[in-house]
Amino acid sequence: PSSFLHSDFFILNFFTLYGHLTEDSLINLSVGKKFKKGEQIAKMGNYPINGNWPPHLHLQIITDMLDFRGDFNGSCRSSQRDVWLSICPDANLIARIPMLHAPRSTLHEPSSVERGAMPSSMGESEILTKRHELIGPNLSISYRKKLHIVRGWKQWLFDVEGQRYLDAVNNVPHVGHSHPRVVKAGQAQMAVLNTNTRYLHEQLIRYAERLTHTLPEPLRVCYFVNSGSEANELALRLARAHTHQKDMLVVDVGYHGNTSSVVDISPYKFDHKGGMGAPDWVHKLDMPDVYRGAYPISDPQAGTKYAQSAQSAIALLHSLPPLYQPAQADVRYVAQRNLAGFISESVLSCGGQIVLPPGYLREVYRLVRGAGGVCIADEVQTGFGRVGSHFWAFQTQGADVIPDIVTMGKPAGNGHPLGVVVTTPESAASFNNGLEYFNTFGGNPVSCAIGLAVLDVIRDEGLQANALDVGNYLMDGLRGLMTHYPIIGDVRGLGLFSGFELVRDRHSRVPATAQASNIVNRMKDHGILLSTDGPYENVIKIKPPMVFERGNVDFMIATLDNVLREDGINE
Repeated sequence: PSSFLHSDFFILNFFTLYGHLTEDSLINLSVGKKFKKGEQIAKMGNYPINGNWPPHLHLQIITDMLDFRGDFNGSCRSSQRDVWLSICPDANLIARIPMLHAPRSTLHEPSSVERGAMPSSMGESEILTKRHELIGPNLSISYRKKLHIVRGWKQWLFDVEGQRYLDAVNNVPHVGHSHPRVVKAGQAQMAVLNTNTRYLHEQLIRYAERLTHTLPEPLRVCYFVNSGSEANELALRLARAHTHQKDMLVVDVGYHGNTSSVVDISPYKFDHKGGMGAPDWVHKLDMPDVYRGAYPISDPQAGTKYAQSAQSAIALLHSLPPLYQPAQADVRYVAQRNLAGFISESVLSCGGQIVLPPGYLREVYRLVRGAGGVCIADEVQTGFGRVGSHFWAFQTQGADVIPDIVTMGKPAGNGHPLGVVVTTPESAASFNNGLEYFNTFGGNPVSCAIGLAVLDVIRDEGLQANALDVGNYLMDGLRGLMTHYPIIGDVRGLGLFSGFELVRDRHSRVPATAQASNIVNRMKDHGILLSTDGPYENVIKIKPPMVFERGNVDFMIATLDNVLREDGINE
């Protein structure tokens, strides 16, 4: 508590709050201790002690403690600004910092800075109106009541008013939103050099070495791109160059990106509204869904049985006429139509968080290679330790299950545009056919520095082990809810890649699509961000940043329990 002379006849008692200090500032402090003018009372904290803000002091005057003891609000929503200003006057009454010389961040209210919100010159309605005018209309926005998000930190997102949301669905910031080591790595390299791969640079080699060491032999040759879509597009080119064929096998409801070629191999896109259907060179396999499919999880041979749809597709393919008639002198081509390859996510995301049954990939890979094709594992959403037990999700199918090509995106750069294709020396040699491959930004020094930082953080912070521990804890919590709520028909997942399917009743398994949407929107109202997926949009998916904690799971399960009890949620 302090005081200052308000007038010649009135002394106002008040309290001061000092934030973002070092931990050792508390050592010599005690209740009632007095200080002399000019005496040092504390030191400002640096990263990460102060919440990973640039070093600064939060100074707040408080005229009424409202019976709080040691936990007074240092921030507020902008809509409550006037109320809190009535008991927290301008701290510059004490600091007396000339406003023309104040750091920019001190010119805004603590309510926006401390809770993560940033000043915005446009309101939500204006942004929405301008978005409709300036942005393509088929770019969707999540949730019925739209979110105006302005900052992210670890597993949290903050809106313009400083409201905090637990991010349980954004798997792009793999090691957490705004991770300081990733940010610092990008800033440091960007300040020195950012150019293309036509010059020698150590970062490219260091990243390629680190990345390939996480993969089994013979996956040793890298191509760097900017996204998962680009990675899958390039994987198609590699498969065709190696086999001199075009036909592809894909899994029903699979999704592999947004370029024209990968939309053509994505049933999630070409079979839905606005899609053009499968091209004549794309052949769909049954989705190996042990909850809704022909072979249940109780069948120990389910994986092998689902894989037989690949055998049927290959047999049909061999009976079709060639897609083209090459010159007779081109001996690389054969009259019989064969496979270029097979592509599948290692856990099916848009299919509804479908975990592949044991033996599935082993058998499909055997059949595909027998037909001359190559096997592509799409690890864009499932890689980099997310499944917990292994670094790559395809490894959960067995140590002997090794694809010919692995594609990566999203988490590789923690939000920075970075994608990778890793293949075998043999496939790379086939692709080296005289036509140069060049990507202006792929493999640039900044992207490689960021990619290395992501790998460092996964290792140093034990995030793969965390995904296994917290993911299992989450699955236990969801299964606990399942015993009380019949609307939950199935719980499935690996590590921090999980979901639960909602049904109107467990016997018929009629999808509870509307209910899933209601639950997701109500969870958002309670500060937790989730989303729906699956062919019927009735699967609530959970794919949070890898820094997700058990306490976050407790919060989510308790909130979900409350939401499922609400009147009308099942209507």
